[in-house]
Amino acid sequence: MAVLKEEGVDTVFGFPGGVIIDIHDEMTRTDIQHILVRHEQGAAHAADGYARAKGSVGVCLVTSGPGATNIVSGLASAYMDSIPVVALTGQVPTKLIGNDAFQEVDIVGITRPCTKHNYLVKRTDDLARVLKEAFHIARSGRPGPVLVDLPKDVTQGKAKYKPLPEPRMPSYNPTYNPNIKQLRRAVDLIREAERPVVFSGGGVILSGASKELTEFARKLHAPVTASLMGLGSFPGTDPLWLGMPGMHGTYRANMAIGACDLLIGIGVRFDDRVTGTVETFAPNAKIIHVDIDPTSISKNIPVTVPIVGDCKSALRRLNSLLNEEKVKITKKSRKPWFDQIEKWKSTQPLRYEQEDVIKPQYVIEKLYELTKGKAIITTEVGQNQMWAAQYYHFDRPNCFITSGGLGCMGFGLPAAIGAQTACPDRLVVDVAGDGSIQMNIQELATAVQYRLPVKVVILNNRYLGMVRQWQELFYEKRYAATDLEHGPDFAKLAEAYGALGLKATKPQEVVSVLKQGLESPGPAMMDFWVAREECVYPMVPAGASITEMLLA
Repeated sequence: MAVLKEEGVDTVFGFPGGVIIDIHDEMTRTDIQHILVRHEQGAAHAADGYARAKGSVGVCLVTSGPGATNIVSGLASAYMDSIPVVALTGQVPTKLIGNDAFQEVDIVGITRPCTKHNYLVKRTDDLARVLKEAFHIARSGRPGPVLVDLPKDVTQGKAKYKPLPEPRMPSYNPTYNPNIKQLRRAVDLIREAERPVVFSGGGVILSGASKELTEFARKLHAPVTASLMGLGSFPGTDPLWLGMPGMHGTYRANMAIGACDLLIGIGVRFDDRVTGTVETFAPNAKIIHVDIDPTSISKNIPVTVPIVGDCKSALRRLNSLLNEEKVKITKKSRKPWFDQIEKWKSTQPLRYEQEDVIKPQYVIEKLYELTKGKAIITTEVGQNQMWAAQYYHFDRPNCFITSGGLGCMGFGLPAAIGAQTACPDRLVVDVAGDGSIQMNIQELATAVQYRLPVKVVILNNRYLGMVRQWQELFYEKRYAATDLEHGPDFAKLAEAYGALGLKATKPQEVVSVLKQGLESPGPAMMDFWVAREECVYPMVPAGASITEMLLA
């Protein structure tokens, strides 16, 4: 507990069990808050949401066997999105490891592919050092989850504790400061570019570089796009904003990437959902790629200038170099480029038609208006996630929390609980689908028990919507295993948990239900019956270029 306090831990999300009962008992003698979730997967997602909202390390604590295996999806999601989480798992006593003891699993082996690092602690004397290293690894370099497996005899043992210095690990030494020669090469390309695009990713948010990114884009008078994980790294209401690129990106963002002569990727992975077919991605562009993880550079897309380093450090140095070398780029010189972007924007804006049945886009637009864009938005996964990304405009970082790389259904509600715990004075809203919300709906009890006023907005189309959309477009409307017509009454279910339950079936009810739910003092679940076969557009089909979009 002393190490957790030293590392600034004030909250642990978890579920007890026999082999970790001693840890729970010890925690009662500290001021560390333990949030009792209803399923271990919820603990991992809540720690993830806490980490993203607060910008620190999230912690979860679960027992051995199924307790440990139940957090694997949460760890995989945090790993793919580079989120700093420390997971503490119980393990059978060291003398029983390998004997198929009750609730024994090799969780170190199971999670090796989906954690940044993991440990099996075999001696009580090693526990403090290992925990210090775990937090250091989780938060430094490219962040990620670290698992520490704790045999029962280790946690029951005693060792004299004395404060430890910050770990020094010679074999682990992330590069924070970028190479100056590479930065100068980047400046040369910037000076020559006529049609640049800045592409921001989750690395900008993780490094706290949003201010530097905004300064950089404005110096260049360059349009900015951001991946799903990068939403909020650049103001979504700024005139330079293009919207999100990729499979469900805006027409103007995708077309701009297709036509640009310089693409500056900062803290991005060039994920396949962004690039479409790689052979035709940014075909006319030279590419600058800034990332703290050298293995991410040129992994998916060949680049012209690789820059290994922390996004904040790199952007600060680039901004200084632009000043030092007196690179002056005028708004007038960019006019032809922005005229073209404006044509794309006016030709194919994001759009929908609100008719007699509630459109999901309308719900998100009204949510944005009523919250004035100031809420922390978590999402489940699927169409609800894409509509939230498209129609809610994020002006600040750490306000859009979603499972990007893994696309883990059931993420949004426990992540909202984590975010609300981290930011008790903020409004936190989970945008959900009726399929995804049922993956971890039991966590509504957690929100009620701890008086966490999270709000859930369900876009209820009675389908597994994203898969249904593919079936409509590419499988001749053969809706195999996607019909959720038989579902619960979410308003009554919310009331059964002790939360406020509301329902809207007509467009004229949307605003009043949102107001009532958002203004309620406790947890609220709002069920909006939306058009069943509404699709997310634009859409890039599998195997196509991102400039080859299906449009509404």
